[in-house]
Formats: sequence, structure tokens, C-alpha cells
Amino acid sequence: MTRIDAKFASLKAEGKKAFVSYIMAGDPDLETSLEVMKGLPGAGVDIIELGVPFTDPMADGPTIQLAGQRALDGGQTLQKTLDMAAEFRKSDDTTPIVLMGYYNPIYNRGVDKFLEDAKAAGIDGLIVVDLPPEEDVELCIPARDAGINFIRLATPTTDDKRLPKVLQNTSGFVYYVSVTGITGAQAAQAAEVGPEVARIKAQTDLPVIVGFGITTPEAAKTIAGVADGCVVGSAIVKEIADGKPVAEVLEFVSGLAGGAHSA
Repeated sequence: MTRIDAKFASLKAEGKKAFVSYIMAGDPDLETSLEVMKGLPGAGVDIIELGVPFTDPMADGPTIQLAGQRALDGGQTLQKTLDMAAEFRKSDDTTPIVLMGYYNPIYNRGVDKFLEDAKAAGIDGLIVVDLPPEEDVELCIPARDAGINFIRLATPTTDDKRLPKVLQNTSGFVYYVSVTGITGAQAAQAAEVGPEVARIKAQTDLPVIVGFGITTPEAAKTIAGVADGCVVGSAIVKEIADGKPVAEVLEFVSGLAGGAHSA
């Protein structure tokens, strides 16, 4: 059982929905992003998605693209991102960490070396958006064998024919992308999301977490109410980009978490 599995079991026992937050490692700099990361559990975050900056983030909108560019300009690397996780683990051994990014940096490092280092750093899950199920042998299956969840994305265009393939070998949770397109571009609508979540849950026992297009506590509550929880990324990254003090960023996160937990 990974920390992700344990977290969802705990939330289920408490009758609570999950709140997942995304931040970009190294944005605006390594020290600040680590400070934010360390404060997330206290702000009510159940699972941390830690973005690995990459030069060609095809699934991300302008907010997260710019965050990745700022991080790269500041010298952030995959190694420094793993080091962040390891530093976080010194004071928190229970909050799950999911690395979210693209395959190129992992491929460049070597899959076996990456998985060994990720496990040592306390990484619990991976979201690698440019590796489809047809490429499971590349990373998904080795990650599973190493005890790291490989979390797949389902989207509004994932039809009933495609869905079983997406769910195959997926573990931890299913990340449902609530809108077509990139992160931070449109608002999620519960009336549209609810039936899609039900369709996915009919084919898997895994929790379904909804992301993209959630920016307010009210939206977090509404979307979490039709799923097992929600993810917020761009709205949090924007607070950081606006230069808000860490305490204000965490206060913003706390409001979102409260919304999700009240669902």
C-alpha cells in the first residue's frame, strides 16, 4: 500500500473528499517553492502534485507554462525536484507526493535510475502526460513494480472504447480532466463532470479526482461533490506568480481545501 492508497483509505473512513494541490518545483525559486510545499499539509492539502519543469509542457496553459519557465531560468532540474521531495520527507512522512510532468527528463535520466531515486526521495506517484497506455512498458509497469503509483488521465474525449485501455495498469487514483484543452483555460462544470465521473467509476474501484478549471472554494466544493475529490493547480500557481507572500498563498490554499472538504 502506497501513501496514496493509505490517504484515500483514511479519507474514506472520515467521509471526506480529497483535496490535491499542484505547485511547480522551483517557482519562483527553490527556497520559496519548498517553503510553500512544506506548508501545504497544514493548509489542508491531502496529496501534493509537484510539477517537474519542462521546456515543452504541451498539456499546460500559460500560467503553468510560465511557472515552468521561471523554474528552468532559476536552474531547477529533475534532481533538484527530487531533492525537494527528500527535504520535505524529513519533516513529513505521510503526505503523498505525486510528480507531474513529461517523459523526456525521465528518459534522459534512465528509467531504472529515475525510479530508484524517486523511491529514495519519497515519491509515491507519477503523472506523465505524454506517455499513453500503449507505452506502459516504458515506465508505467516498471513504476508499479517499484511500488510507485502510475496515475492516468481520462478526459471528456475518452470514450467507452478507450476507457478500459486508460484504466489498465493505472493505480493510486484516476485524474479526470474536466475540460477539453489546456490547464487554467476554462471553468469546470459539475453538471458535465458528474456523469463522466460516474461512467469512469462504473469501470474501476479507484478514486476519481477531478482537475482543470477549479479556481475558488465554491468550485472546489461543487466539483468534489460529484467526485472523490479535486485538484487545483493554475489558481495556486497564479498566487505564487503574483508575488504573494507564502503565508497568503497558503491561506488561499486553505480556503480551497476547506471547500473540497466540505463537499
